[in-house]
Amino acid sequence: MKRILITGAAGFLGSHLCDRFIAEGYYVIGMDNLITGDLKNISHLFKEKNFEFYHHDVTKFVHVPGKLDYILHFASPASPIDYLKIPIQTLKVGAMGTHNLLGLARVKKARILIASTSEVYGDPLIHPQTEDYYGNVNTIGPRGVYDEAKRYQEAITMAYHTFHGLETRIVRIFNTYGPRMRLNDGRVIPAFIGQALRGEDLTVFGDGSQTRSFCYVDDQVEGIFRLLHSDYHLPVNIGNPDEITIKDFAEEIIKLTGTNQKIIYKPLPKDDPMQRQPNIDKAKEILGWESKVGRAEGMRLTYEYFKSLSPEELAKEEHKDFANYIH
Repeated sequence: MKRILITGAAGFLGSHLCDRFIAEGYYVIGMDNLITGDLKNISHLFKEKNFEFYHHDVTKFVHVPGKLDYILHFASPASPIDYLKIPIQTLKVGAMGTHNLLGLARVKKARILIASTSEVYGDPLIHPQTEDYYGNVNTIGPRGVYDEAKRYQEAITMAYHTFHGLETRIVRIFNTYGPRMRLNDGRVIPAFIGQALRGEDLTVFGDGSQTRSFCYVDDQVEGIFRLLHSDYHLPVNIGNPDEITIKDFAEEIIKLTGTNQKIIYKPLPKDDPMQRQPNIDKAKEILGWESKVGRAEGMRLTYEYFKSLSPEELAKEEHKDFANYIH
């Protein structure tokens, strides 16, 4: 039986990856410090004989007994609310955490896939974004802690590949959505749906002309699964190229939820990307992958998930204690 370590296992995407690899017959070791993850995302796996969980911070030394065939490094704050509250921990998990896991992969002779992001492209000057674009990133802006953590993560991963001959894979993840997203994490889909379900007006930043391309979580997981098992070591974009403006998307949410909220506009945050659309030619050619779930179907499934939450869950705000991580 193949054994795989998945960091960030209690997070949105990490928990779906745990599900997929359990279903594929792997022995899955989940690891998370739970600063942004939630055990409820993986509680259904605790009864599985082929699953175990380590409550651990990957910026500390990582030890996993026994063999490992694969490592998926998905530990990182991914929402602006989180990485603006814990900027130093965000940088540490991208730098020290990645270094620790690359070292573990080397000792275990395991293949490692690291989760990068479309944010390495910054506010792009080319559109759509291809993997050979170097990006337009403000290193000292408020988003720099996340963007640069991911860019460094890619650099050290490639260094381990070229210097140590480590088997590495890099996925550049574009906006992904689906069940288990945190309602109040600041990302556009849970923010819009939460506002609609609470009867609040939908908040659009700027004039709403900025674009995003949303990929349903099942498609994202399939792309990651294929990339891990491919022979390609350079970065690959995984995302849905179906682009939409934020204003049009807000109107879609109002229609989907059957509410009559208005759209209100607030100033655009500093360095917020104006365009985001993946070029997925490499994913098509190398992995035979492209997104299958259209936005209408994916949003229906996501809305059903959020609608199933209790009124208390819909009303609550996040009250994470970040005190131990601000250093």
